[in-house]
Amino acid sequence: MKVTRIYCGDDNQSHFEDLDIPLNPTQYGSVSSIVRVKGVHFRETPLGASLDFHHAPARQFVITLTGSAEVECGDGSKRVFGPGDILLADDTTGQGHITREVEGPRRSIFLPLEESVDVGRWKIS
Repeated sequence: MKVTRIYCGDDNQSHFEDLDIPLNPTQYGSVSSIVRVKGVHFRETPLGASLDFHHAPARQFVITLTGSAEVECGDGSKRVFGPGDILLADDTTGQGHITREVEGPRRSIFLPLEESVDVGRWKIS
């Protein structure tokens, strides 16, 4: 399962990193190991909304259900996230990132991670 992580690098700027959550075969498709979360937020953001440089308030998955948003990192790179895309907002320090709603309203789910979640094993080699 593909996930895009945004994180703060040694340069104090945000960057994108592609991750792949391993799935294990089951009788009915494939499933990952349990990823511990603290809860869930539901959000609706109107088309045209923009949030200048900001940090993620917590390490959290952001799963887009409808609409789309462009996220710009401190290094200048940009990606658009639409329905079904999973972003791991992990840039809780540094310059942060910009979010611009490009198709909306965007409906999304936020899943703050437990501190113990280690995403290092999801890195694509």
